[in-house]
Amino acid sequence: MITSHKIFVSILAGIVILSMAGLIFSGISYYNTPLEERFFHPDHGLLKPSGIWGHGMGILGTLFIITGVLSYMIRKRNRSLSRLGLLKHWLEFHIFLCTLGPVLVLFHTSFKFGGLVAISFWSMVAVWISGIIGRFIYIRIPRTIEGRELSIQEFRELNPGKDEKALQKKIDRLVNMQNLFRYWHVAHLPFAMIMLIIMAIHVTVTIVFGYRWIF
Repeated sequence: MITSHKIFVSILAGIVILSMAGLIFSGISYYNTPLEERFFHPDHGLLKPSGIWGHGMGILGTLFIITGVLSYMIRKRNRSLSRLGLLKHWLEFHIFLCTLGPVLVLFHTSFKFGGLVAISFWSMVAVWISGIIGRFIYIRIPRTIEGRELSIQEFRELNPGKDEKALQKKIDRLVNMQNLFRYWHVAHLPFAMIMLIIMAIHVTVTIVFGYRWIF
């Protein structure tokens, strides 16, 4: 059965895929050109990291990442915002922005890495990969329709009259997943903090050196 949540996720995934396909199609000639020859490419002024499109993708990608991180953190920790949508939808939107954002940042670099940019990029990749692992764990923990994690007692109440041994196996699996998810946070959050700090340094350096896009 196709639910509204699955449709929502499919739309977000479709946007990411189409965006990536469009960026590849429009710039493949430039990105396939050797670095030492790109200066002579007709699209160099647009697609280089400091170009109109290249710089713009970096700014937009950064905004997507920051918005994705902060919006989900605020919604998750502030119950007064529960009327603004289910937590699981906010999680999917967080994943969407924190996937599309790195894609744009990748094209912003024009696949040229070095120095602080390399550290920022690979820390971003580490955050993205750990995020995918986190979602894999997340969807295996039983939750309410709002997306709140079920307690062991709530899980028992939702599975009345079951074979005790089979139920206990499910509970043990639930406990293991909950513990694994907590351990995952220990790794994911530091990666995210490192990424944001280096990103802030990178943005500051570009502004100091006069790279202000269209402003």
